[in-house]
Amino acid sequence: MAVGLGPLPVLHPVAGFELGIASAGIKRPGRKDVVVMRCAEGSSVAGVFTLNAFCAAPVILAKQRVQGPVRYLLTNTGNANAGTGEPGLLAATRTCAALAELAGVDASAVLPYSTGVIGEPLPVEKIEGALQAALDDLSENNWAEAATGIMTTDTLPKGASRQFEHEGVTITVTGISKGAGMIRPNMATMLGYIATDAKVAREVLQNLLLDGANKSFNRITIDGDTSTNDCCMLIATGKAALSEITEASGPLFAALKQAVLDVCMDVAQAIVRDGEGATKFVTVEVNGGANHQECLDVGYTVAHSPLIKTALFASDPNWGRILAAVGRAGVPDLDVSKIDVFLGEVCIASGGARSATYTEEQGSAVMAREEITIRIELGRGACSETIWTTDLSHEYVKINAEYRT
Repeated sequence: MAVGLGPLPVLHPVAGFELGIASAGIKRPGRKDVVVMRCAEGSSVAGVFTLNAFCAAPVILAKQRVQGPVRYLLTNTGNANAGTGEPGLLAATRTCAALAELAGVDASAVLPYSTGVIGEPLPVEKIEGALQAALDDLSENNWAEAATGIMTTDTLPKGASRQFEHEGVTITVTGISKGAGMIRPNMATMLGYIATDAKVAREVLQNLLLDGANKSFNRITIDGDTSTNDCCMLIATGKAALSEITEASGPLFAALKQAVLDVCMDVAQAIVRDGEGATKFVTVEVNGGANHQECLDVGYTVAHSPLIKTALFASDPNWGRILAAVGRAGVPDLDVSKIDVFLGEVCIASGGARSATYTEEQGSAVMAREEITIRIELGRGACSETIWTTDLSHEYVKINAEYRT
């Protein structure tokens, strides 16, 4: 039911970054569910991680190890290895050690990632049994296969790629992500991997990822839940024949920043378009805020309202639900007489009441679309924020009710 999400675009290979896929049969025999990624020696690696207090064992380990040299990323689907306590941490450590031994690197250079059912023991032996096949499959051309390998309830793989030239050298940025439910990240997305062949100092790379995540992954929501396993990684292999970017300035940095943001935005919005049971892709624009936080508060209150989300699914222009959500968003001293609300190009409420020009037919026409914009003008200042979300359908309930069966 993905909304406006088609086949993967061309995903350009990134020199110095290889991907290999294998089947461990974690949840279903024959399914490609283990992905190994190899970073060229000397690569800079940055990461952003979930803020959920019950963060998964692989998140704990990855957060520790990303501070040092990183050579391999190990991902499994079908099991989140979350809510598993000390045994889960030992299991994640063991799978990393097994990969490190096969690859001939230090175990601390391997970062683990898991996604799937929470609270079940990680099937370590199955994962270990698939590692050599994944290593044998390593190729710079395996982005599309890896995008499929990291999927869980996703209906389609998600990826994006950008290239630009600087001083006659082509720079590539390519990324993939997975996620369709339990999406309201407090950092990034469910799982995301972005690589570039630019050479970037780690501190600059970390800030670049934080900025990209805040403008993309941190502006999407499907159901308001924050996963225990959210991670997004940005790898710079340094294989492009250009000098290292050591400061957040200059034309090369500016071009790389835009390319990274474009990739982040594409794969983040793809997650929303493939939201569990989604039939609508919804943009919530909040303008005229006194500060950015109150714009986000209003935007997320609207985006998370079950009443609004079900009205979107029914294509019902029940605009009173939007006003109610804005009013309970917690904005201090909110003057409703200054607020205008739009469905697409149609003004549905002005000055805190139904617009004199609004008709039910206009609202119904907008709500029948697959892609809808809800725009809220607060009339309090110059700040704006945009959030992307979905409707709430019968299928969403069915998917999550049957997730473990």
